[in-house]
Parts: sequence; C-alpha cells; structure tokens
Amino acid sequence: MEIMQVVGRMVCTQRAAGLNHMDLRILRNNSGKQLVAVDPVGAREGNWVFTATGTAARFACPNPATQTDLTIEGIIDYWSPDG
Repeated sequence: MEIMQVVGRMVCTQRAAGLNHMDLRILRNNSGKQLVAVDPVGAREGNWVFTATGTAARFACPNPATQTDLTIEGIIDYWSPDG
C-alpha cells in the first residue's frame, strides 16, 4: 500500500471493456509522479488516499476482473504527512 493525494479526475469516453464505468483519478505519489488509478470509493481532489497495486489492485475493485494495476482502497480521514 502507498499513500497518495488525489490531484484530479480523468474522463475517458472510450475504454477497455474491463474498466466499465469505473471512475478514474489522477494521483501524486511522494516523489511527485502522477499516476492514474481506478476509484471505487469516490475520492475527491485534495483527498489523501491509500492504494493497492498489482494483483491486489484488481481485488480492491467490486469486480476482480477489472483491468487495473492501481486502485484507491480508501480515503484517509486524518493523517499527518509530517509524522
């Protein structure tokens, strides 16, 4: 798992069949890299979230056949990035 921040949303009208109507979010990791994640939990811009990658990312979706390697697993209610 990794903690990331939602920096935007992505809208794609043409998708692979396995993505169906899943929401897509743009996340920034701790090194500043932006990544696209499937969002089954409804995260909003500015939210801190924790994510799953690889095979675990598929199992974090309602349908484990979803084609993803990065999924938001939860929205963090409180977290202090400074420790």
